Amino acid sequence: MYSQGLYPYISSFYRTIFGWIPFSFGDVFYAVVGLLLFWSVLRFVKIIARQGLKQFDYRENLKKAFFIASVIYIYFNLSWGLNYNRPGIAYQLQLSQQDYGDSALKEITAILLKKVNESRAVLGSEEIKYGSYDLVFEQASVAYQNASATFPFLNYSPKSIKKSMYGRMGNFLGFLGYYNPFTGEAQVNLTQPRFLIPYVSCHEMAHQLGYASESEANFVGYLAAVHSPNKLFHYSAYFDLFNYANRQLWASDSIAAKNNYKQLDTLVKKDEQELREYWRKSDNIFEPLIKIFYDRYLKANQQAKGVKSYNEVVGWLISYHAKYGKI
Repeated sequence: MYSQGLYPYISSFYRTIFGWIPFSFGDVFYAVVGLLLFWSVLRFVKIIARQGLKQFDYRENLKKAFFIASVIYIYFNLSWGLNYNRPGIAYQLQLSQQDYGDSALKEITAILLKKVNESRAVLGSEEIKYGSYDLVFEQASVAYQNASATFPFLNYSPKSIKKSMYGRMGNFLGFLGYYNPFTGEAQVNLTQPRFLIPYVSCHEMAHQLGYASESEANFVGYLAAVHSPNKLFHYSAYFDLFNYANRQLWASDSIAAKNNYKQLDTLVKKDEQELREYWRKSDNIFEPLIKIFYDRYLKANQQAKGVKSYNEVVGWLISYHAKYGKI
């Protein structure tokens, strides 16, 4: 089986080859590909200007383009993409994600509300003391190793998580992190609010372990984060998960969702405001187009709800709580 047999070796190989490099080799690769595409377009325009459309060999160039696209598609699937069809976290934890009603949603949201307030209180009443991003990445790796004692399938080694070279562009395009299927590296946008970085790091590392589904990467990231000895990881995870659950609750009971927000600790509300301001500054006319493209990409890869699939982590949390009695 690919996900349990071949892929762990591929993933480990990539992380061994590229993990020690202090910068994102995948980001450099993307930059080179972008420049080559730009050069190809300029070359095409130059040929058309010199020879005219009638002299342009469409058939030969389409064959070349099809061949290149086919190689990229095959490589993508063999190096990672087949994980979209893997037996996922439901199989590994024997969870059944069934339809749930408002009562279950309200219950899990209330639990997450309590967790986010408690985890923020543990960090103290002062400003959160953040370490360097290298330290956060190292602690994320430790979180996975701790989690693997309970869940052996979360064993993560070696480490290959990097600072994104395209942080400002990430704000423009709307991404907090991403996985490079061609180099096996996980990249994190460090311009986002710092309290999000621990959980985003764990999310991207879940992709490295083969959890292609965004909802499963969210859930696996949670499993890792709450096993970290660093309480900031707990807060980071519960903060994001509370927002997923409360936004979902808003659609069916906005009054209950508003009441939940009112019950947030003052310091948590301060972070909520920082996050809203971050997204407000990132708004631009191109982001909706990027979101549409990414939505279709996810739907084409076994995630029927597209970008809304991130929210499906709420269902995994409800199933996990029903089975284990904890979050």
